[in-house]
Amino acid sequence: MFEHRDINALDVKKMALRYGADLVGISPMDRFEGAPKQMDARYIFPGAKSMIVLGFRIARGTLRGIEEGTLFSNYPSMGYAALNQIYGPMVLWNMTRFLENAGYETIPMLNTGGGEAISSVTGNFRNGWSRPVREGKPYPDVLVSFRMAAYMAGLGEIGWNRLLLTPEFGPRQRFALLLTDAEIESDPIYEGKICDRCKLCVRDCMGKALSITESVKTTVAGHELEWAKFDPLACEKGIQGGLDGELNPFEGDYPRQYGYGRAIEGACGCIRACMIHLEERKRIKNLFRNKFRTQEQWKIDHSKPYELTQDVINYYVNNGKIEDYDEYIRYNERDNYGIKKADKSDDNSTEHNPLID
Repeated sequence: MFEHRDINALDVKKMALRYGADLVGISPMDRFEGAPKQMDARYIFPGAKSMIVLGFRIARGTLRGIEEGTLFSNYPSMGYAALNQIYGPMVLWNMTRFLENAGYETIPMLNTGGGEAISSVTGNFRNGWSRPVREGKPYPDVLVSFRMAAYMAGLGEIGWNRLLLTPEFGPRQRFALLLTDAEIESDPIYEGKICDRCKLCVRDCMGKALSITESVKTTVAGHELEWAKFDPLACEKGIQGGLDGELNPFEGDYPRQYGYGRAIEGACGCIRACMIHLEERKRIKNLFRNKFRTQEQWKIDHSKPYELTQDVINYYVNNGKIEDYDEYIRYNERDNYGIKKADKSDDNSTEHNPLID
């Protein structure tokens, strides 16, 4: 079982796909050259020779309930948290076992929030958060950009929407990665073109978080990248249903399924609009038998008074099967013994910003 042996790229990709990844790319660690110290994975594992990036598709169907406006828990749970916190880590552990059994130290890194010295939402440094343990070291925790890691591993290009677009799924994937001291043949930087700068991501973003004209440029592994100037706080507002709640059908707070429940806008611009456009133009490989969008995007006008539909009145009201929203809130504020729960508000419970990941 434990046999020191060389590992090549074919071995890694074969095992990753067998364990459940949809995409696999490999990057040498020197592609981090030029990255801010706080985002340079070489400080996490100085002995690492390779970074293996795994991609997991966001099932198109997890976006269906929000598209129809009838099921809002499926995308945050199955299309977001389950990939980042359940399915992805299982594949990471199996890949780590595979590499360790061959004698290579490996760090499995899941795509979830932690104690980063850099905010994963705003990208700002958190003053007073932590201290370097030695002179010259970055502040713990180092924040690795998963979309940049995927770019470095040759899995796709950065679109105007700031997401990593792959030729297989467009914007529909999340990433996890492994740092290992195995020296593995790397993949070339992706040179193809997926994003055609349609900028529908800007038009359909209900948070108005993306600029249609202003951009940000940077150089990674000798390649110049450009994407839309981004307002992270507008995105935070947008994912909760838009600046005016136009994509939020709920009258109160929506429960945070898996801690990601505020993502009820369903990535309307950055993922859904982009996905629809790339499918229509056949610019990606994973195409479907039927169109995703068959009607215009619905919107809610919260200025109108709340009213019950006649079918609800007929079945629920007339049969005494109705309760107020406040009753649900009061019930959930108490534990199994009827005692009021303590305030568990947590500033770190915010789900990952979809444009950071």
